Amino acid sequence: MAEFYRKKKKVCYMCTGKDIDYKDIETLKRYVNDSGKILPRRVTGACAKHQRHIAEQIKRARALGYLPYTKQN
Repeated sequence: MAEFYRKKKKVCYMCTGKDIDYKDIETLKRYVNDSGKILPRRVTGACAKHQRHIAEQIKRARALGYLPYTKQN
């Protein structure tokens, strides 16, 4: 019989008690790919509530100039 391999479910970073702020650039970079796009939930492992919060903080950091909108050449 074939045994199926199951991936371990990712745990939401923010549900563990950590908070993400728009000033915390190093943490926000984990949720943005190298071209500047916000990564989806299935990649980040965040729950729906916190994925919306992450997107809001990334957009706020972009507006203030902490994060670039697109990839820089």
